[in-house]
Amino acid sequence: MSNQELQTTEKKELDTPTAEFTREGVYFSPAVDIYDSETELVLLADMPGVSPDRVEIDLRENMLTIVGKVAEETGDFQPLLTEYRSGNYFRTFRISEIVDQSKITASVADGVLKLVLPKVQKAVPRKITISAG
Repeated sequence: MSNQELQTTEKKELDTPTAEFTREGVYFSPAVDIYDSETELVLLADMPGVSPDRVEIDLRENMLTIVGKVAEETGDFQPLLTEYRSGNYFRTFRISEIVDQSKITASVADGVLKLVLPKVQKAVPRKITISAG
């Protein structure tokens, strides 16, 4: 298997000017996979440590915004070694007119947010039958 077949990416902190982003704390851009079918788009976002009640999804003016907040761990432990940086998640997407915005659904399981974005009927491909005569 070559390196081009399997590539990993490091977790990156958002590099956004403070004038555009006024949330407190560290935010990361979640890794996202987007799948396309004839009837819908499916977006999967990796947000480890985020429970369903700590996800905010906002849709306005064709901009879909995802915010995931990681619950702070409590305890009197001092870290000896930390290889995994913890923080919240933030990502935005522009939604085109092919998505039926009123029918978008979302779920979270095992740290993965799944958004299903159904396509509007006029965007769904269909076969047109031809009749003789």
